[in-house]
Amino acid sequence: MSKTQSHIRAQSKAAGKEGKQEVSLSRNRRLDAVTKSGTRATEIERSGNPKLLEKAAKRLGDRRSSQKVLQVPQSDMGLAAAAMRKKEVHGTVKNMSGSKRRSV
Repeated sequence: MSKTQSHIRAQSKAAGKEGKQEVSLSRNRRLDAVTKSGTRATEIERSGNPKLLEKAAKRLGDRRSSQKVLQVPQSDMGLAAAAMRKKEVHGTVKNMSGSKRRSV
């Protein structure tokens, strides 16, 4: 399935100027973006599907970065926070524009 332009734009912004996009994880999985220093890992999930949000949270949990960010539309922030709690991943849930965030 191809990515939308808005997903690609959000990925690029999350990675920063010299960060990496589509970073490999174990078991043939990929994380959306990691900054150059590797301290911030970002996963973008726009679907609003609780199962897919849990998968995204799990991918974040498998990364050793100190800052883990799950970026979702504002209407899905509650679902995303619940998914991160369920998978026992500590990090931040923020909306697509970055104007609101919630620590989990």
